[in-house]
Amino acid sequence: MDSNLITEQLFSTSSVLLGVVLYVLYAVTMWKVFAKAGYPGILALIPIVNWIFLVKIAGMSGWLALLYLIPLVNVVFALVVAFKEGANFGKGGAFSFFLLWLFPYIGHLIIGFGSAEYRRV
Repeated sequence: MDSNLITEQLFSTSSVLLGVVLYVLYAVTMWKVFAKAGYPGILALIPIVNWIFLVKIAGMSGWLALLYLIPLVNVVFALVVAFKEGANFGKGGAFSFFLLWLFPYIGHLIIGFGSAEYRRV
């Protein structure tokens, strides 16, 4: 047996499992964020639809979610959405930048399971 092939398969399998675990964790946290904002949590599980409702949670038109499809524009737009989403949940700019834009897994976990309340600014 080729040991390199076994090593590649092992790392491939562990990478897939890690990806699935992170997706499930993120889906659960987004479900809670959507529920706090008054939207059905099941929408967080649908890949493109969750962008639309995340933009709506940020207080903008759902049609603007199409900006996520444009390279380089999507980075700037994600930053704008993070700041507006943070403001709607009563969080400041530093929280929005670091925990909703750079590390959204952690930021949405804090918003979803924390004491933050959704209020449209």
